[in-house]
Amino acid sequence: MQKIVPFLWFDHQAEEAMNFYVSLFHDSKVLSVTRYGAAGPGPKGSVMSATFQLEGQEFYALNGGPQFSFTPAISLFVNCEAQQEVDELWEKLSQGGEKQPCGWLKDRYGLSWQIIPTALGKMLQDKDPQKSTRVMQAMMQMTRIDIARLKQAYDGA
Repeated sequence: MQKIVPFLWFDHQAEEAMNFYVSLFHDSKVLSVTRYGAAGPGPKGSVMSATFQLEGQEFYALNGGPQFSFTPAISLFVNCEAQQEVDELWEKLSQGGEKQPCGWLKDRYGLSWQIIPTALGKMLQDKDPQKSTRVMQAMMQMTRIDIARLKQAYDGA
């Protein structure tokens, strides 16, 4: 059992969101689903809570009602090795949601994600401040992160 588990509060879409997320990531699975009984408070048979894994990271989802909603103050940061992975996750997660600057997006459930190539971190940490500054400036102009454009900025091209 994982000691620290992100807890996601949904109005009523926990099962739908969980199944969507599990379909997008490798090494992902539904671990458990608990449904409301006759005593409620949700409709009998509807999902009360669920646990799932994405890339081995455990999550807990709750259908808690409309009292709380997600904010960008908490986001899920996804390290991507290749542009194809960035592009695929960017398009699928943002569908029905909102594309935002610098690799951020809000999915159809309101959860914020950062779809970031690992190359970005390496370039930003370069000891040459001119290279890292050019990369930062290039990234600030992007919504979906483009590794080739970052590399051009890094190389000063």
